[in-house]
Amino acid sequence: MRHRIGIYPGTFDPITLGHMDIIERCAKLVDELIIGVTTNVAKSPMFSDDERIAMVEREVAGIANGNIRVVGFSTLLVDFADKMGASMVIRGIRGVTDFEYEYQLTGMNRQLNHEVETVFLMADVALQPIASRLVKEIAMYGGDISKFVTPSVRADVMSRVAR
Repeated sequence: MRHRIGIYPGTFDPITLGHMDIIERCAKLVDELIIGVTTNVAKSPMFSDDERIAMVEREVAGIANGNIRVVGFSTLLVDFADKMGASMVIRGIRGVTDFEYEYQLTGMNRQLNHEVETVFLMADVALQPIASRLVKEIAMYGGDISKFVTPSVRADVMSRVAR
């Protein structure tokens, strides 16, 4: 039987409870899950690549499957998937806006590499409003982000905002 490798890519700046929900669920769908931490300079990251990779590694360490690896990348997603031997990319969808963007991205990726399938997972209803961008904005204005991130990520964000 073929070893199924999936990639869940994102900037994870910071990693949220929504991300964690998708990670836990997609880890059950593949033999190996690679969380691809990438940089999107258009999003003006709060944390460096290395900080985000370490944060994600820390947060996923408690997931029982033990089939998760965290890898940084700064290439085209399909090239990264090919390099990792992945046959699927997993994307979390919060709503219609996410779907429209992801649908277009999936079409472009299929043109670049038709061997890699994209699988969409709907975010848990209770977690759908969570977005890293909004978590950072709430924190910068002194709001409570504890409903959106783990306590350790909250501490990381609040420490960064205090600087």
